[in-house]
Amino acid sequence: MTTADSMLKAPLQAAKQRLKGSLRAGRVYRREDLVPFSKAVDRDLRELVDNGQLTKLAQGLYYAPRASTFGALPPDESQLVGAFLRDRDFLMFSPSAYNSAGLGTTQLYNQTVVYNHKRHGVFKLGNRQFDFRMKQRFPKKLTPEFLFVDALNNLSELAEDQGSVLARAKERAGAFDKQRLKRAVESYGAMATKKRVMSWLDA
Repeated sequence: MTTADSMLKAPLQAAKQRLKGSLRAGRVYRREDLVPFSKAVDRDLRELVDNGQLTKLAQGLYYAPRASTFGALPPDESQLVGAFLRDRDFLMFSPSAYNSAGLGTTQLYNQTVVYNHKRHGVFKLGNRQFDFRMKQRFPKKLTPEFLFVDALNNLSELAEDQGSVLARAKERAGAFDKQRLKRAVESYGAMATKKRVMSWLDA
């Protein structure tokens, strides 16, 4: 290698090291997060992926693997979804959580639903699939009242007998704190759910 070649290559190596040094194991990055650390970010990202120092999760989305005694750990789901959305205002859960609402449901679902304000559709991020659904309103965290209301909103999607779920829901409605359930229905209920639950509570 000539002296001139070495002089040209040195800044490229320095930039690559700067990009590599910015990575923290276990973090999820968007491409734009890494642009300030490289003048040829796409080339450097490809090399880091090829070397196993980054994992490409989706277009423009990368993960710096974190090792454990059992191998590389997957990215934290909350961090992954937050980076994908560029937003931290979302509610992520499995429909299996409906089983805790007292509706007699027992099915387990291999599905992760993400209520959010930005994206709609099913997206594969890394090895996991997420069902993003745009909603105007959703709580910061799951509550029994919200799960009760949301299960009724999504009654047609449940792998249960709908008549049995409705019958159980009518019985179960009276066991909730009436005011808290009413607030949940008003805030998050679809029109059919509002009519049903309010008729049960006012009966």
